[in-house]
Amino acid sequence: MRRNQWLAAPLGAATAAALLSGCGSTEGSAGGGKGVVMGISDKVKATDPASGYDPGSWLLFNNVFQSLLSFPKGGTTPEPDAAQSCAFEGGDSKLYKCTLRGGLKFSNGHSLTSKDVKYSFERTLKINDENGPAVMLSSIAGIDAPDDKTVVFRLKTSDATFPSKIASGAGSIVDHAEYPADKLRTDGKAVGSGVYKLDSINDKSASFSVNDSYSGKAKAKNTGVTLKFFNGDQAALKTVLESGDVDFAFRGLAAKDIAALASTKTGDQKVDVVQGTGAEVEHMVFNVNDPVVGKLPVRKAIAYLVDREALVKDVYAGTAAPLYSIVPAGIAGHTTPFFDRYGGTPQPEKAKALLRAAGINNKVKVTLYSTPSRYGPSTDQQFQVIAKQLNDSGLFEADMKSVEFEQYEKDIQDGKYGIYVKGWVPDYPDADNFTQPFFGPDNVLHNNYDNKEITGTIIPSTSAKSDRTSANMDYNRLQDIVADEVPLLPLWQGKQYAVTRQNVTGLQWSLDASTVFRFWEISKG
Repeated sequence: MRRNQWLAAPLGAATAAALLSGCGSTEGSAGGGKGVVMGISDKVKATDPASGYDPGSWLLFNNVFQSLLSFPKGGTTPEPDAAQSCAFEGGDSKLYKCTLRGGLKFSNGHSLTSKDVKYSFERTLKINDENGPAVMLSSIAGIDAPDDKTVVFRLKTSDATFPSKIASGAGSIVDHAEYPADKLRTDGKAVGSGVYKLDSINDKSASFSVNDSYSGKAKAKNTGVTLKFFNGDQAALKTVLESGDVDFAFRGLAAKDIAALASTKTGDQKVDVVQGTGAEVEHMVFNVNDPVVGKLPVRKAIAYLVDREALVKDVYAGTAAPLYSIVPAGIAGHTTPFFDRYGGTPQPEKAKALLRAAGINNKVKVTLYSTPSRYGPSTDQQFQVIAKQLNDSGLFEADMKSVEFEQYEKDIQDGKYGIYVKGWVPDYPDADNFTQPFFGPDNVLHNNYDNKEITGTIIPSTSAKSDRTSANMDYNRLQDIVADEVPLLPLWQGKQYAVTRQNVTGLQWSLDASTVFRFWEISKG
């Protein structure tokens, strides 16, 4: 789970298929057009897929490596990529078989076979790097490669989301001759079979060129991509965009700068803002063992008082949308139970009635804990606004405290906070990735909430359904339970933005709910 980065939005989600078959053998071509320069605030923390588990690293993985499956542009159902076809066998979602396409090669000219696929997954699991995606592959019991083109995954438990997991960066296929089996590669190089190859990388930039050995359906619309890293420096990223030192910027621009740049001209050209879709979310989390917010009427009163519309307008300048469920809009199974129960505008009289009925007659004292070092500089402002909304009701005495991330996480695990913020960037666009990590065993919220129906019935049921549409009723029930018991309060769902100049096109195909940034779709006139 690539935890706690920031910004995304809604898209119609397709349903998962039990059988994923190839759609022909259209081959990728060498890039056309021109090279493009991209400014980004994220770091690429790893070039080895067994380690990277962050947005910057997965951006590299999605372009340099192939997976058996991948998410098509604008879609959330995985389709064959290095595989010609994949399917569950046996009816219990515990045996998954893939047949590889013919003619696959790595950028070094080596053939890609089932041996490399088996090696890649087993390597990630064996290394089990604390900063890597091995946790996503924990359902694998064993892998067989009976011939060069066949791979069979044996799963410990039913896992209908397995196709989506291996379509993510966690499914990156490496050359067994290039990567050690039991340790990470440390030379900063990357050898894959994806549309691009990594030519160089350092703290300031990375350079990618089109991989002539690539065999697949994508067609590069540029001759290469250069990334320039700004490491969270929003002002510097804005400056180089205006000066023309980068062709477009993705992630890390301040909301006010996005709005300002939308009306900026550089010479004869206007700077354009491209809005895409995604599924990043942020929640206010309640520790249900806390002596104050452990009381359900207090949590429900807060749900009646938080004004999400004002929050996204005043803090995020419209670069996010109000969120009324744990499953965001654009993901199959999404409903709006928090809107249905608590409304879209503050209702202080209902909040007051709840508290009084519970015998709570004095102002409720609460502290909202924030950590801008993880969730961005607007996080403190966001909780200040919410604290004011609570105080304006006359029912609460709320304040906000800002804590550096390492201390913040330790305090949460020690149960010291009653209310705190958590953000989430999905690994794959399925309702499972917005529910199981929050409510399953060893969940990421650490808020002491445990609902037996969710953990004992709903999550196992949804995990077993390879036809993802058939899981929607279960997800509807899960969302209703969460809205009734309020272990967290969904706040906003981000919108993805890229800000461009110099006739850059195709960015809309890299701003969707899959969170896959597709270099090959970008072109410059």
